[in-house]
Amino acid sequence: MAKSKLEYIWLDGSEPTQGLRSKTKIVKDFSGALEDCPMWSFDGSSTNQAEGGASDCLLRPVAIYPDPDRRAGFLVMCEVLNADGTPHPTNGRATINDDDADFWFGFEQEYFLWDLETNKPLGFPANGYPRPQGPYYCSVGAGNAYGREVIEEHLDLCIDAGLNIEGINAEVAAGQWEFQVFAKGAHEAGDQVWVARYLLERTAEKYGLGINWHCKPLQGDWNGSGMHANFSNSLLREAGSREVYDTVCQAFGATPDVIKAHIEVYGEDNHLRLTGLHETQSIDKFSYGVSDRGASIRIPIATVENGWKGWLEDRRPNSAADPYKVAARIIRTVRSADVMQPA
Repeated sequence: MAKSKLEYIWLDGSEPTQGLRSKTKIVKDFSGALEDCPMWSFDGSSTNQAEGGASDCLLRPVAIYPDPDRRAGFLVMCEVLNADGTPHPTNGRATINDDDADFWFGFEQEYFLWDLETNKPLGFPANGYPRPQGPYYCSVGAGNAYGREVIEEHLDLCIDAGLNIEGINAEVAAGQWEFQVFAKGAHEAGDQVWVARYLLERTAEKYGLGINWHCKPLQGDWNGSGMHANFSNSLLREAGSREVYDTVCQAFGATPDVIKAHIEVYGEDNHLRLTGLHETQSIDKFSYGVSDRGASIRIPIATVENGWKGWLEDRRPNSAADPYKVAARIIRTVRSADVMQPA
């Protein structure tokens, strides 16, 4: 009788930034299908999601991928439910309004490989700093790119797990890297980002390294880390008009309350990153523009060259943001735009 390892992965109740948790369930003669993953439970009092007197929280499987790093293993992404089956307050996935998967998302996930002994990015000397920014972005060579073995292993694991990872690159600061994930459907995009994050944490763990998701772990003239959100729906993919794009972009800056609602789910401490420097707009301003990486919303040149049919990039979400909550907020704002939907 064959046995399989199902790694149930979920988001905890840590504040202000949720973290990943997981545990293994052994099942017999498992089919590999999502519908054959049983509901499970965990002690919510140990994850800041329940009181000790009524501590059971439920895990509802929502996505499954083969685990290429474990024999007979599967990665099972889960939503957290209350004991009565309703979405837990920490369940950002349940807030997404995209049941028809009309919204497509591509997330650019930046992060730092972190030396746990020096408490600095990998590649930083124990005392002092490396050379200033300049040679590290998309770099090659032992003096420029730090931790490539970790990054390459993670990339292979993501591909073998069936995630739609679209690329990797060294980023602007020393020890900083990025991967990109794309999916048709906001739920699936969020699932894949979280599983990719989980695999990265587990890969770095093997090397005795940490992953620093904070948006600005280094003060001074060093880039922060973002999770730029590239998004489209049928309206943007079929628009064929600059006016449609202007109307949608203007909806994101329609009122101070709308701007605030986005910033509230775009990651903690974003004021440290959104300063108007290092390819960002200031957190207290909103702007958009074609090919403008200093704007809140960038209209890619590819969208313009394709006759105003394409996508937008919200550059404000930071590296520690929850892609579920980011997607949910973007969808709500795009739907609020006063523009005719395509026939």
